[in-house]
Amino acid sequence: MRFSTSFMFVKMFAGVAAALMILPVAVSCAGEPVEGTDTDITSELPEGIEEETTAPDVVAEEPAELATGESIVDVASADGSFDTLVAAVQAAGLEETLSVDGPYTVFAPTDEAFASLPEGTVEKLVKPENQGALEQILAYHVVEGAVAAAEIEPGAIATVEGSELAVEIDPAGLTIDGQANVVQPDVVAENGVIHVVDTVLLPPTFDPSTLL
Repeated sequence: MRFSTSFMFVKMFAGVAAALMILPVAVSCAGEPVEGTDTDITSELPEGIEEETTAPDVVAEEPAELATGESIVDVASADGSFDTLVAAVQAAGLEETLSVDGPYTVFAPTDEAFASLPEGTVEKLVKPENQGALEQILAYHVVEGAVAAAEIEPGAIATVEGSELAVEIDPAGLTIDGQANVVQPDVVAENGVIHVVDTVLLPPTFDPSTLL
């Protein structure tokens, strides 16, 4: 009796299983989708999942260009605020050096900065007999290499003149030799960078009384 009951149970289970196997095929043949068997999984994804799984377009940042096609002298000449400086560079015979060689970092005094010098100083400096003194002063404003303002550290910076500039940094910006403020940093040229200062820097060894 137990055997007969078990056999009937197995037979019934096999019939149910066969029916379940035939059902999807029958529905598929009828052209109607079977509930729960939709293969378009993207329609069931939460909103926004496509954006999260798709790699975003990466836009590379353009590197800062150091070359503008214009030299330090070209940039200073075109600006209109460095007429005295450009005239001094030409009088000292340094125009070609600051146009071709480099790279250099130039702390460039404005026309107003030169005008603040004692009366008659600029006129004396551009005389041929004072060319050596003029070269010394201009060289004191020049540092080897193109150094951005953010890369300048407080302390001493060697100039091509041979002496060192004393750099101080505070929230207001850069101060050179305790007197010249950098009023406009990072004016880029092909052969270097210009930091505009509001005071003419004088080397420690310069003696104005020697000017003829």
